[in-house]
Amino acid sequence: MSDFEYKFIPPHHAPDERGGKPPAYEKTILDGVIIEKDVAITLRDGVTIYADIYRPENENKAAPLIAWGPYGKHGHTQYSVNFPKAEVDDSNMSDYTAFEAPDPFYWVPHGYAVINVDPRGTWHSEGRATYLSPEEAEDFADVIEWAGTQEWSNGNVGLSGVSYLTSSQWRVAELNPPHLKAINPWEGWTDTYREVVGHGGIPETSFWEYLPGRWGNGLNQIEDLRRETRERPFFDAYWQSKSANLEKIKVPAFICASWTDQALHTRGTLEGFRKISSDEKWLYVHGRKKWAHYYEAESVEMQRAFFDHFLLGKESDLKNWPKVLYEARDAYYQGEEISAKEWPIEGTKYQSLHLGDGTLETEPTPPVTKSYNSTNGESVTFDHTFTKATTLVGHMALRLWLSIEEGDDMDIFVAIQKLDAAGNIVPFAFYAQFEDGPVALGWLRVSHRELDEDASTPFMPVHKHQRELKLMPGEITPVDIEIWPSGTRFAAGESLRLVIQGSDIYDYPKPSVYARHESLRNKGRQTIHMGGKHDSNLLIPILPQ
Repeated sequence: MSDFEYKFIPPHHAPDERGGKPPAYEKTILDGVIIEKDVAITLRDGVTIYADIYRPENENKAAPLIAWGPYGKHGHTQYSVNFPKAEVDDSNMSDYTAFEAPDPFYWVPHGYAVINVDPRGTWHSEGRATYLSPEEAEDFADVIEWAGTQEWSNGNVGLSGVSYLTSSQWRVAELNPPHLKAINPWEGWTDTYREVVGHGGIPETSFWEYLPGRWGNGLNQIEDLRRETRERPFFDAYWQSKSANLEKIKVPAFICASWTDQALHTRGTLEGFRKISSDEKWLYVHGRKKWAHYYEAESVEMQRAFFDHFLLGKESDLKNWPKVLYEARDAYYQGEEISAKEWPIEGTKYQSLHLGDGTLETEPTPPVTKSYNSTNGESVTFDHTFTKATTLVGHMALRLWLSIEEGDDMDIFVAIQKLDAAGNIVPFAFYAQFEDGPVALGWLRVSHRELDEDASTPFMPVHKHQRELKLMPGEITPVDIEIWPSGTRFAAGESLRLVIQGSDIYDYPKPSVYARHESLRNKGRQTIHMGGKHDSNLLIPILPQ
């Protein structure tokens, strides 16, 4: 299937080191729920993997909901202990809820069967593990068809879960297995290289380094993600194989994104909605913390309205939904949900703000330069104060003219912030756990500046990441930087701030789980050229009032 050869290593942890017990089929009944532990499922090549199944005790056929991820079907996460800053209300789920997965003791009484799977090569499942790969997608498709043909099943299979459990949905939905009737991607990347491994071509050195240890529990060989990352700095066939073919997806989809997962899921989830070919698709975008929001009662009821319609054939509130519902944020956990017909939002007008001497102007500015030390955290900022209420929803793009004094490359980090009328930074929820985040982020390793002209738009530059174009000291070079989508309201007198520096603008003490970039190429002072023939500018998406 692949035109490259995987590299495998022994697992990072044995299952018993992480609470995984050897498979032993067991069937019990609790509060009207049949619980089947370690159900063996045989894949097309004869490999056996294991699943836990929760289904109704009554004789009614149930709609299977599958949660597919490497974190362990047995593992209930007590978020308040493991991720206290995530603000997940533990009372919103039972002790049988797997990590980032639907709660079986909510869904089963409503006519569903929840299936938590240990994919190939993870935990006690047989075979060698690969992650978000075409091979894994085929395994997932086999399990969908298995679930759709069990005697207790009504034949209508849905998919649910957050993060990896969403990214795996995109991959299997490309294959359109016959019994797959609905998917609910709830925040999950679609392009592993651009959205996780190398933001703007700058290697991500913390979260991606952490994930193999979380995923690599088993008895057999696992894909060597760390080695592949070291040896594949460009977007090649390997990374292409971990990028979803979204246009192939035709199944009905309820997609949830957030503005708050900058550097992880925001971009990919919204690209998922934009690109899938499904005739029936809905988008919901919030500004909250992702795990907490997935399990909140209102969110779960939205999920059920969608699945009730497509999996159970029930009348639900889905018929009243707008195609797009998004939160226009004012501040942390403050905002208004607004309906729209499409994404990007219909009627969006793009306006250029021209960089000047610390300002962002609606008219071109006179020639000026600003320089900063790229290695000590020094930043340069540019502000624009709105004279009337303005709502910015969508993608931003930054065009800069740059030069260096030494070295042959630059790593640029960009943040968009909101300032209140007094000039104070307005914080937002961020990366599932934090309360002081930005409006949006962007990055670029300047040697990766070559654009994919076919994929790019004026508001969303997409880089090829297939070769390096090094810099010469003193040479002034134009670059285009993608800034991830966001949705924020500014009152008259409030300001937008553009921050540029040579390292992560937001960071948190380790071991906090977070995206970091610690392998940088910056040297000395770097200069931004503005005005005249070097019109550095920020393109912003303005909604009609």
